[in-house]
Amino acid sequence: MSVLFARIPDDRVGALIGPGGSTRRQIEEKTKAHLEIDTDEGVVGVSNAETDDPLGAMKARDIVVAIGRGFSPQRAMRLLQDDTYLGVIDIKQVTGKQTKSALWRIRSRLIGTAGRARTRLEELSGCSVSIYGSTVALIGKEQELERATQAVELLLRGSEHSTVFHLLARLRNEANRAEALEPSELPGEE
Repeated sequence: MSVLFARIPDDRVGALIGPGGSTRRQIEEKTKAHLEIDTDEGVVGVSNAETDDPLGAMKARDIVVAIGRGFSPQRAMRLLQDDTYLGVIDIKQVTGKQTKSALWRIRSRLIGTAGRARTRLEELSGCSVSIYGSTVALIGKEQELERATQAVELLLRGSEHSTVFHLLARLRNEANRAEALEPSELPGEE
């Protein structure tokens, strides 16, 4: 039996446990993993208690981290889907800004007025986005994560919203066209 650990902020422990322990039970049932939550320290141990398959424990750990990074439990459950991953970007690593006012300004820029920038980012990339503390967390398929990560990093470095959203729309359209092509229609194949 292997144990994976995750640390989550104190104010997110309640969201992880859920009303009457419902969220915790749901995670355990769907992943066949066991969660050991230290409510004082915010440390969560995840073990593959019911099976020898570590995949359930890894998915459960990712769900725990996603909830800790501000996702609702319902949105974090998206990680149960095959080929869906969690990505976390540290705002301070990208911008180098350490002051609270600079961090607040950058977070506000990512969220936008009434959350419109974040919503547009989600629509165009296909990723779920959570901005919490000094991180931006993304949940999506591999190509969606690549597009969203590129967009977030551009926004963090000061690119205009319109420029980034046009880039995302172009990348999404190119990906949709590539998926629509049958293997026999690909260039160079006959």
